[in-house]
Amino acid sequence: MSYPVTFEADYVDRRSRLTVFFRLILAIPLWIWLYFYAIAALVAIVIAWFAIVITARYPRPLYEFVSGYTRFVTRVTAYTALLCDPYAPFLGTPDPAYPIRMQFVPLERYSRLKTLFRFVLAIPIVVVRYVMGLLIEIGAFAAWFVIVITGRMPRGLFDLMVLGNSYTARSDAYLYLLTETYPPFQDDDTRAAGMAGSPPPSEPAGAERPASEPPGDGLSTSEPPTSSEPPASEPPAQSA
Repeated sequence: MSYPVTFEADYVDRRSRLTVFFRLILAIPLWIWLYFYAIAALVAIVIAWFAIVITARYPRPLYEFVSGYTRFVTRVTAYTALLCDPYAPFLGTPDPAYPIRMQFVPLERYSRLKTLFRFVLAIPIVVVRYVMGLLIEIGAFAAWFVIVITGRMPRGLFDLMVLGNSYTARSDAYLYLLTETYPPFQDDDTRAAGMAGSPPPSEPAGAERPASEPPGDGLSTSEPPTSSEPPASEPPAQSA
């Protein structure tokens, strides 16, 4: 079973030099809205903590609200760190068209004990999350110069930033009580298949290509048709 919180990021090679150059200024409205969004989310998380400790269940309306907030934080972080170019929507609702996507699978029942001591259990994750935050900042700093000069996002740098952003997103889900298992660094769902702007996968070396179909009705014509009549026998040789 895959991790209940998935992170997907579409790789796009060509980037806008202009929006990248002014990215920090363009992101200011998003961070202002995030400040107020975070206040409401904090209240919801505290209420959810009490609800889980008492009932072992995460109230569904609170779960949807907190997961939407987590999705919005991830989009804002990805946009500010140059992981994508489209402006992040101000709502945390799912958007399959946006290049940064998160999906959440709620649990039927939560562990009261794990929730009660979540802040203690989360200490190792907070430490790793801090390191991943530094990785995102270093990657964004390097990406800013590369994109402004070349107009392209190097694939290796993109993968490095996806590593930091995906772990940060999943660690947020753990800290906000959306899941109760330690987040992985990456899994099979970390990046979406068929990324926009990426070349199609090359055929492995030495792989045999299937023979092309002949024209017509699709029947093979490589062998001559066989006749049902027996071959004519040769006349006997005459003696001198």
